[in-house]
Amino acid sequence: MPYRTARDDVSAPVTILLVTSRETRRWVLPKGNMIDGLQPHAAAAHEAEEEAGVKGAACPTSLGSYRYRKKRKNGAMLNVAVEVFPFSVTDVLDEWEEQDQRDRQWFSLEEAAQLVDEPELSELIRRFRASDADRRIAKGGFLPDTQKASPKMAVFSWVQALLPKQGNFFELFEAHALTLLSGSNALARLLNGGPGMADHVQELVEREHEADQITREVLQTVRRTFLTPFDRSAITSLIGAMDDAIDEMQKTAGAIDLYEVTEFKQEMKDIAAIIVDCARITVEALPLLRNVNKNAHRLHELTERLVIMEGHADEIHARGLKALFKEHGAASPIQFTVGRELFMHLERVVDRFEDVANEIDGLVIDHA
Repeated sequence: MPYRTARDDVSAPVTILLVTSRETRRWVLPKGNMIDGLQPHAAAAHEAEEEAGVKGAACPTSLGSYRYRKKRKNGAMLNVAVEVFPFSVTDVLDEWEEQDQRDRQWFSLEEAAQLVDEPELSELIRRFRASDADRRIAKGGFLPDTQKASPKMAVFSWVQALLPKQGNFFELFEAHALTLLSGSNALARLLNGGPGMADHVQELVEREHEADQITREVLQTVRRTFLTPFDRSAITSLIGAMDDAIDEMQKTAGAIDLYEVTEFKQEMKDIAAIIVDCARITVEALPLLRNVNKNAHRLHELTERLVIMEGHADEIHARGLKALFKEHGAASPIQFTVGRELFMHLERVVDRFEDVANEIDGLVIDHA
């Protein structure tokens, strides 16, 4: 599922790239059969470049799957299961392999969901991010729902709504989330190697400095604000976990710059792609905290995916570290040590996103 956002803004709409099928000319996601020697997400990235002319970071953790009937050459119509992987587009090619066989076009989530034929795929697209209406509700503050809430919770919500709101914590959370998103994209580009690596390192340094400034503002606002939307320790713990994530991204870039690494293992790139999707989810989740009670279910869905991706990153880390040891453990201990350090920083980034998920879950438990 190739996607991108128009600008660095938590309310910026997400667009999905669809292509036309070669025979029926219906709108579909880029897809294909498994490729020998490639993991499923890597095969999906290959198909995206071949069919749609886009490059980027394919997250190894799938969004789900759907089924459709595919016509074989012998005329049979058989069910095919398709696994869908989020693919953050960083480069749109002017020329690509199947440009004369397919059309490509960017659509909003709702438009894309309506254009594809498969109901299960439509649902996956719609659930990729909260709709524009959902985001307006999330940012609109208190919305009483006495039919669904218990009388006790309804009274509690009314009291919260009547209390004077001070501090700009939500704006600061969302601003910090954007540094995570920009930093994660710079990290993914950095691990692709090639020219311009120094620019990506510098961007990560700058994003980390921006995040530090936001964190300091949060801590100062906590001290000078009489009434806060959440417990003070919960606020500082959440912003601290987010800041730790961007810190580890910057440390990864620092190690790459220090040791002058120019080539990276596929497992490192895979973890970086997971980091990109973790940041995307965090950008969606933070505005939902403006109305925890209303958005509790969606917040749980998002934090659950963060936890799943952390477990997947651990598996990739272990596999990559073992392969690195077999290749360089005896022959080149220094090269193994450098690679191990990079793996360590990348894994810690994902660990910090799991901490963010745990902090958000704690807020849902306390306030929903």
